[in-house]
Amino acid sequence: MNDLLKKVYDLGIIPVVAIDDAQKAVPLAKALAKGGLPAAEITFRTEAAEEAIRLIAKECPDVLIGAGTVLTKEQADRAIAAGAQFIVSPGFNPEMVKYVLSKGCPMLPGTATPGEMEQAMSLGLDAVKFFPAEQNGGIAKLKAVAGPYKNLRWMPTGGVTTKNLNDYLSFGQILACGGTWIAKGDVIEAEKWDVIENNCREAVETMLGFSFDVNSGCIRGNASFGGETVTVSTLTAPRAYAYFGRMGVKVNENSVVTDKKGNISSFALENKIGNLTVVIEQK
Repeated sequence: MNDLLKKVYDLGIIPVVAIDDAQKAVPLAKALAKGGLPAAEITFRTEAAEEAIRLIAKECPDVLIGAGTVLTKEQADRAIAAGAQFIVSPGFNPEMVKYVLSKGCPMLPGTATPGEMEQAMSLGLDAVKFFPAEQNGGIAKLKAVAGPYKNLRWMPTGGVTTKNLNDYLSFGQILACGGTWIAKGDVIEAEKWDVIENNCREAVETMLGFSFDVNSGCIRGNASFGGETVTVSTLTAPRAYAYFGRMGVKVNENSVVTDKKGNISSFALENKIGNLTVVIEQK
């Protein structure tokens, strides 16, 4: 997985944003980051898109910024020049894919059919957007067509919410989900940054699915940590590991355990709670 796709996978959710006032771009980016999702796909549906990307790229360098709804070469040039780190389109246009890749910029073109997916793979892509996801059969369709495309990953966008988020993310070939519900236009216009922060937190909490049961014996002695441990289960240990890292919570790197595929399956936090070591473990 290349660096860009690794960042997208670690985030798990990419907020998809249409913004009408570029001056609201930086406060928006800061709200997304504070809520735990430092990323945005700024769609070229508005005249403010290019300047919004430029401002976020300049003022919030730690925020992963992409350009969405890119339909023309001219839009792609403007987006890349403004600082977009990746390009997303609603449909599959082979010429656009070739052009963007020739510029050295990753692209996630929209696909809805196996034919489009195969064409994308023939151009060297191993990840595409699946759009509009729910209207095209959702996760059931992706599972049905996944057999021949074991090396392809999808970013479903359209109709994904906190209610069906984990239906998608629990499937191994999902790269991330496009979060159109995270920062809606009217909320941005009203500058309700706290609402956007809370939407991010709710989405991240849903994705990670932390849980523990004090009655199940999860607090136990563990000589390797020099005391007792409390085990917290998560739906996705790799994304939990990435989340703690970007939120400034230190992980005990010597505690990291991986599965046969090299994916993180458990790890411990560096700082203890009293004499308790917190271990995060894949469900």
